[in-house]
Amino acid sequence: MILNAPVIITLVIFFLAYGLIISEKINRTVVALLGASLILFANVITQEQAIQYIDFNTLGLLIGMMIIVGITRRTGVFEYMAIKAAKLAKGDPLLILVTLSAVTALTSALLDNVTTVLLIVPITFSICNELEIDPVPFLISQILASNIGGTATLIGDPPNIMIGSAAGLSFMDFLNNLFVPILLTFIATMLVFRVVYRKQLIASAIAKSRIMNLPEIEAIKDYALLKKSLFVLALTVLGFITHNMLHLEPATIALGGATLLMFITKEEPEDILLAVEWPTLFFFAGLFIIVGALNHVGVIEWVARESIEATGGALISTTMLILWLSAIASAFIDNIPFVATMIPLIQKMGQIGGIENLRPFWWALSLGACLGGNGTLIGASANVIVAGLAEKNGIVITFRGFMKIAFPLMLLSIIISSFYILLAYLI
Repeated sequence: MILNAPVIITLVIFFLAYGLIISEKINRTVVALLGASLILFANVITQEQAIQYIDFNTLGLLIGMMIIVGITRRTGVFEYMAIKAAKLAKGDPLLILVTLSAVTALTSALLDNVTTVLLIVPITFSICNELEIDPVPFLISQILASNIGGTATLIGDPPNIMIGSAAGLSFMDFLNNLFVPILLTFIATMLVFRVVYRKQLIASAIAKSRIMNLPEIEAIKDYALLKKSLFVLALTVLGFITHNMLHLEPATIALGGATLLMFITKEEPEDILLAVEWPTLFFFAGLFIIVGALNHVGVIEWVARESIEATGGALISTTMLILWLSAIASAFIDNIPFVATMIPLIQKMGQIGGIENLRPFWWALSLGACLGGNGTLIGASANVIVAGLAEKNGIVITFRGFMKIAFPLMLLSIIISSFYILLAYLI
């Protein structure tokens, strides 16, 4: 790689942006947009090229799902699900932990993990108050479950949306290929929680009876809106499942569902669009431009060549390198910018190494980046949000305390993923 002015400028901007994102001293959206602006002001790429590097399929899918979830959450259906899960567990704390974790994982797979924890965590505090037990095991289990469940589908976690868009992978591709390792990981995680927290998850008979008396039906605030929301949500998920047959992109399905729901609910667009996390979308846009500049000046191709030389181009060693590198890196840095960098790198590795079937690489990246986020309290957005909600309720989840239980479980999930990828695709 020739270290000319565009390469040096792009590398400096990239590493400075990465450092500021990791430090969290400046809002990550501001950092990404500033980095993208500097790339353009330095004439590394033109404005037209920058626009081409922005993945509008990713942004459109996120916007559509944010609108659908924003309207649906007004019905109270998610609170209903949490209370119902607790009552199905007969008020037993261990079973409640497992059922709430299962609800969190399932909801994260069908919606997204950040929205899911925002909905489930407040209910968890209410249930733990009724049971008079420490909510920390529940919160940690829900963090892990949200990232585990989100890994299973195209729409569950932002890295998967990016990977699916870049690699042309469908909703069913993700579900068919990742369901087994995700199910095994979830079961293993719950078994470990049962062993580690069994002495803490004990409640009195009186406390259990209070849980059984919670009126879950009162959580539903608007039945008419609930029917409309569930209809559109079901239609949208069906669209994701069949989008290859329909020859439609996932973003088209999501935006179509969002538009239909806005139309039949007749609510003001100004109110509904407040549910869209615009800072996250602009963060993605800025990030796409920075990574696009790395690709434009040849940095991605150089790293790809070096990686191929390091592994000899062998499929097994290269796949395992991607899986474990993604997991360890995503435990300590945000997995979104990491995946944004890895996607063009994997594409170049395939071109340089003459590897036609890149799917093992994509599954390794997805499993590593999404499950790796469970390693530390800053590994994924859901982790940070739950810690913040806990702090507002007077509960402190320490970095070390979380890592003590979560990092070994993250490693266990990657070991499970390693065996799965080896047996399913490489041997």
